[in-house]
Amino acid sequence: MEFLPPNLTVVLLAGLFDLLLGEPPNRYHPVAWMGTLIGFIRWRAEHHASRPRQLLAWGVGLVAVGLTVSIVAGWLVHALLQELPQFVALIGEALVLKTMFSIRALADAADRVRSSLARGDLPMARSWLNQHLVSRETSQLDAHQIAAAAVESVAENTSDSIVAPLLYYCLFGLAGALAYRFINTADAMVGYRTTRYEWLGKPAARLDDLANLLPARLTALLMMIAAPLVGGNAARGWQIWLRDARLPHSPNAGHPMSAASGVLEIELEKPGYYRIGSGQHMAGVRDIPRAVRLMHSTTAVAIVLITLLTMLV
Repeated sequence: MEFLPPNLTVVLLAGLFDLLLGEPPNRYHPVAWMGTLIGFIRWRAEHHASRPRQLLAWGVGLVAVGLTVSIVAGWLVHALLQELPQFVALIGEALVLKTMFSIRALADAADRVRSSLARGDLPMARSWLNQHLVSRETSQLDAHQIAAAAVESVAENTSDSIVAPLLYYCLFGLAGALAYRFINTADAMVGYRTTRYEWLGKPAARLDDLANLLPARLTALLMMIAAPLVGGNAARGWQIWLRDARLPHSPNAGHPMSAASGVLEIELEKPGYYRIGSGQHMAGVRDIPRAVRLMHSTTAVAIVLITLLTMLV
């Protein structure tokens, strides 16, 4: 692969490793290590702070420590790999980068929900959905709402779990990818507006919002480009994106979700919160694999365009 730019070679190898190998065991997974660090600091904060200002200070410390460790680790790994033969270094960097995104795991999780729905097993579909794709309450969701939630998660994670880490890798190397993944993991663990996490998780949540401003909108744009590859409606995607992107409370999640809603021409509803793509047909079991194909196509387009972008800057 000497004729390819090194960053593109690493991304392609990382994608291949993801498809072939899946996720490594937690004891070898950098994201699991990040989760352990976040859990430890969270535990310390909850035992040593009670007032909002104290918890906020712990939250700032959590982000500062985690980002420092992630950036230094990324820089050190890259520096050490440069001492090895080039091909070995590219493989090593690709193996590390592979742990920063999850194409196969996302597709497998969506397929578990699809297969349960196809069998009419709603309790199992709800269970798979809750375990692997969403944090919302799922016990009362009907078949259409389960399918919609699965499609939403695939669309949102196309940005958070694929496009964003690839973008930050291409811009800032392994240090950038690890830093982004730490921010996203911290937000997933403590970035909630609850009594327990309102102040401790605020720094992580705000930083995650900032880190995803560009990737979320870029992902929506890439979905428009990828739409013809999956028989989607790019024009409808533009329309729903512009109309409904701000319906969810999140400043970023609505962009890939509304784009996917329009491209696939389906309605995505979170009961009691929002309805994206209102007026289109209700999501069903057949739309889950369509969302996965859109995710795969968007990822392919992202690899090409992000690599071209980084070659120009």
